[in-house]
This record gives sequence, C-alpha cells and structure tokens, in this order.
Amino acid sequence: MRVVLQRVSSASVSVEDRTIASIGTGFLILLGVAHGDEEATAAYLAKKIAHLRVFEDEAGKMNRSLLDVGGAALVVSQFTLYADTRKGRRPAFVKAAPPEVARPLVDFFAKQLAAFGIPVQTGEFGAHMKVALLNDGPVTILMER
Repeated sequence: MRVVLQRVSSASVSVEDRTIASIGTGFLILLGVAHGDEEATAAYLAKKIAHLRVFEDEAGKMNRSLLDVGGAALVVSQFTLYADTRKGRRPAFVKAAPPEVARPLVDFFAKQLAAFGIPVQTGEFGAHMKVALLNDGPVTILMER
C-alpha cells in the first residue's frame, strides 16, 4: 500500500459537482492498493497514521497526533499512486490491485481508522472525483508498506 498523507485545515471530495465528503482539521489520505496487499497492511498503516505526530503543540513542534487534536480523516482511493512511468509517455498501472481487491481493502482501512475514534469520510471508489484541500504547513508525507 502507498499513502500520500496531507495535513489539512479542510478537504472535500465532489462527484458530478456534488460534494460527497468533507472534513475540517485532519488528514487527506490518498490510498493506493497493490497486488499482494492484505488487511494486516491496512491495519498497520491505519494505526500508524492515527498515532503519527505531525500536528503542532503549544511550542510549535510537531508533537501531536490526529487523535490528540480530535481531527478527522478523508480517505480517497487512488490507484494512480502505482503509476509506472519508466517506459514511454503513458503510465502503466500493472502494480495496482484490481477493483475487486482494492475496494474491500480501502473500506477495511477506513474502518480501522474509525475504530480509533477518528471521524472518517471517504471518496467514491472508482468515480471521477474532484478533491479540494487546504494543506496545512504544508505537510505532505509519503508512506509505504
């Protein structure tokens, strides 16, 4: 799994000009699922993200987690995180898991985050989405497992 984690002041997802999800302070999580990924991987990343200390404390140091600040998460499935651009001019996505594998793992990941008490919203799997965000910092972290 690959994650692009962005600390945000706000983020939203729209499908066909209709907002389907939005959060305030928290994380926008772009999640890519690869062949061979399992629930154990999703659970590990959810726990890591819930406890990752990237929110500022009173001293301005990144010392607080999503749980500490009472933030939310917006999870958006994004197979393009597995784009292979080494050959030619059009990316290949052969490392990305097919929808029948990826969708349940994205759902499982979101449920694992929610199990920590984090309010979680999601994009619409397989839809053409417009994602808006106000990156706070900016803080953008790449994670892979």
